[in-house]
Amino acid sequence: MSELQQRIFTVTQSDAGVRLDKFLSTQMPDFSRSEIQRFDVVRTPAGPVKMSERVRVGDVYRVDIPAPVTTDATAAGAPDFDLDILYEDDDIIVINKPRGVVMYPSAGNHSGTLVQNILAHTHLSALGGATRPGVVHRLDKDTSGVMVFAKSDAAYRELVKTFAAHDLTRKYVTFVWGLPNWESADITGNIARSSRNRQKMTMVKTGGKPAHTEVTVADTWSRSRVSLLRCRLLTGRTHQIRVHLSVHGFPVLCDPVYGRGATRLGSVRNPELLEFLREHNGQMLHAEVLEFNHPTTGVPMHFKSRMPDDMQELKAILDDAQYA
Repeated sequence: MSELQQRIFTVTQSDAGVRLDKFLSTQMPDFSRSEIQRFDVVRTPAGPVKMSERVRVGDVYRVDIPAPVTTDATAAGAPDFDLDILYEDDDIIVINKPRGVVMYPSAGNHSGTLVQNILAHTHLSALGGATRPGVVHRLDKDTSGVMVFAKSDAAYRELVKTFAAHDLTRKYVTFVWGLPNWESADITGNIARSSRNRQKMTMVKTGGKPAHTEVTVADTWSRSRVSLLRCRLLTGRTHQIRVHLSVHGFPVLCDPVYGRGATRLGSVRNPELLEFLREHNGQMLHAEVLEFNHPTTGVPMHFKSRMPDDMQELKAILDDAQYA
């Protein structure tokens, strides 16, 4: 394990009068201001300081930086399922998440989570917190697909910036009810938590957060009135694709929250399709493509995962019904 690091900084005229935490963040750009606020800082020879104080010309500050902390893989116990690892190095690990798996421990989900299974394989950056180490983005429990996790602290910081700036490409594939009369569409509309049901998100005319989804039609099955859409996220709001598509009349198949399944099943005439829709758990939504620059090397990274078995089964049923 690395030993504690110590750095010394002297205030010059150009920095005089700024807050101490801001001064230190300019001197140590590899750390966020929230991280710096947790470091031990001393003004010599006066002693301990407050981060809110204003620095003066000639002030000398000593910063004690603790050794990087990562979560211990050996503490996670045995894995609950085999990981589908698409890529791994010292800084990141890219996983093809299965449907039905919760991201990290929470109320009612204390074991069998994706994070716990990754920890049984390797370590993750502790900067995400005790229950969310290395987590820089998330997928819903019943959404499958490509995800990246940070193993090093440096990777965590850069990936958080990348996702916040939407400086990456995220593409999804989904089966929806309905037959669009267009080949592509831009869907925009602010998304906020529903005031009626706090477990749901909704589009709002005022407030909320801006959301933007690009949608293209990949395939259609006219007899079943089902379409396959590809969606690119330009923002990353909770339930964004599911909300945007549902509001515009194309709810995701098997989506228990936004799918309006009960009102749609009555129109299904194919017995095999009807059985699939009634018995399947989890929305037909898959994170197919993830592209970003490597957080420490800057090398462009591209990952694509094929549709999971259940979505391929659904496609086969739709194909058979279309040409029966």
